[in-house]
Amino acid sequence: MAERIMRFALVSLIASAIGIASLPAFAQQPSKITLEDAIKLALDNSPTIRAQRTNIDQSKAQEITANLRPNPVLGWDTQFIPLFSPNLFSTDTLNNLQQFDIGVGYLFERGKKRQRRLEAAKDQTAVTDAQVHDAERALSFNVAQQFVNVLLAESNLQFTATDLDSYVRTVQINEDRYKAGDLSKVDFLKIKVQLLQFQTDVNVARLQRVQALTTLRQLIGYDQLPKDYDVIGELEYKPVHAGLDDLEALALRERPDYRATQLGINSAQSQLNLAKANGKQDLDVTFDFSHVSAASSGSFFFNIPLPVFNRNQGEIARTRFALTQSQFTSTAARDTVFTDVRNAFEDLNSNQEIVTLYQSGYLQQAQESRDISEFAYKQGAAALLDYLDAERSYRATQLVYRQALAAYMVSLEQLKQATGTRNLP
Repeated sequence: MAERIMRFALVSLIASAIGIASLPAFAQQPSKITLEDAIKLALDNSPTIRAQRTNIDQSKAQEITANLRPNPVLGWDTQFIPLFSPNLFSTDTLNNLQQFDIGVGYLFERGKKRQRRLEAAKDQTAVTDAQVHDAERALSFNVAQQFVNVLLAESNLQFTATDLDSYVRTVQINEDRYKAGDLSKVDFLKIKVQLLQFQTDVNVARLQRVQALTTLRQLIGYDQLPKDYDVIGELEYKPVHAGLDDLEALALRERPDYRATQLGINSAQSQLNLAKANGKQDLDVTFDFSHVSAASSGSFFFNIPLPVFNRNQGEIARTRFALTQSQFTSTAARDTVFTDVRNAFEDLNSNQEIVTLYQSGYLQQAQESRDISEFAYKQGAAALLDYLDAERSYRATQLVYRQALAAYMVSLEQLKQATGTRNLP
């Protein structure tokens, strides 16, 4: 009985596992994602990246081709067949007059051609792999930049919605004052008309959020996320403590595009070595078994071209120039790395200064100015226009501060792209 129960439980467990595995893909879609989740999903599912990754597989397949040895050659012949004298067809003619040959030939490659081909193919695979990683680096930045746009849109939507609710209460309070005779109709209408700007800000922020989420979903893949998905995170300021020299050294170690140019030098050197190896002439050796005049014998044939005119000197010269070209390309790529890192670093510092300016007191001052103006207006000690102007300044300051935070986060992502790593000091 116990064995039957255990068997039933095992069957149920297997059936459950199969059922879970057969669920449609959308059942496994995350409803909320972080920035790292978004980048991982994009790298795993981007059709462009997946197409480029096949270049690595193609290059590895070429390694197999490069490492292949020449095929042996099988040859045979028969001679002196009395086709035009049928009366001569006999066993004696077959044994004594006709000649039969069968042989096997093989081309012995000299100059380590096969090893040079394999070396060149492997070096090209390394270059291709670095190029694919560079495409992944670009995609990661695009996803991160769009993710920050989503955070900015959501932050703006939250602020404008909260600000709208607060101002609606202000309108209601002033409406009661107007009905009680404590407020003129002109002032009340000015306050109520101002409500339109708050409502417009909410609608604009809501549209920007939808558009930002849609664009991010496009980068990740529509099939990987539900249409009502959301992101996890907020606009925040994270200082970078590394110096410019450290970041430049880090970029030279991590940037896949620069690494591709360095590997390109190795690949060009391999091509030069292969060209020199191809200048070596190969030896063709054949062994033939012959039967003629009732006797059997064996023969060896050796065949090698004489390198009088063609010593592959043209291809050797070309690959030498290609090697020089790759060295110049690597130097240019290094200069590009330095430029990208410096520009990203300065942009980050500039945005950092703007954020710290807001955090040093301007945000608090804008809010205090609004609160004081509102209190003074309610007490009759300030004009309505002063209160409305303070309200507009507070709202504009908050929105610009959020844009400054988003710009800082984008510049931080730009610095990560410039250095080629997402783990900055």
